Amino acid sequence: MQIIYRDTDIVVCVKPPRVLSTDEPGGMPELVRDALQDPNIQVRTVHRLDRVVSGLMVLACNNHSASELSRQIRQNEFEKEYLAVIHGTPEQACGTLYDLLFRDKARKMTMVVQQQEKGVQPAALHYQVLRRINGLSRVQIQLETGRTHQIRVQFASRNMPLVGERKYSTIEDDCEIALWSYKLGFTHPTTGERLEFTLEPPKSYPWTEV
Repeated sequence: MQIIYRDTDIVVCVKPPRVLSTDEPGGMPELVRDALQDPNIQVRTVHRLDRVVSGLMVLACNNHSASELSRQIRQNEFEKEYLAVIHGTPEQACGTLYDLLFRDKARKMTMVVQQQEKGVQPAALHYQVLRRINGLSRVQIQLETGRTHQIRVQFASRNMPLVGERKYSTIEDDCEIALWSYKLGFTHPTTGERLEFTLEPPKSYPWTEV
């Protein structure tokens, strides 16, 4: 477990792939407690990454911090940016993807639908193509909404699935999903200082290709 920053209120760390964000055996709070060698420290999840996704996360170390960070997320004061490698290239070098998404809880899948109905939520993300080579594109993504599997579904529905995607793609890639929590920006819950953290993805396929 890589710890990027720690004080008495928050811990910023790197979530490995295939680890749950929530507080359960093997989840992020437990891994942070193990890394800090303090099984009794309070560590609370305030935002989530899909189990297969990795990158920067911030966790709260007390009730006040958890409440304040959650408020910032609800009021869109919490900045999150991602990097992804996708198959193909968007027609526009930058733009916004809008969709209506329905979460099928029984199948644990999110789907793009064409009309508003019960359980359907609007979804939007902004993207910029950073590089493209050999049929792959590296894109930077900023979420306007935070729906389950949103990034993965919105690109896959346009025939541009993320490299390493297994749930929403038929392409067999021999790697973890290429979706990385690249940047976090938020106001410190106690000091009021604006904090920003960035971290480049690992030097492994497909990040080394594009």
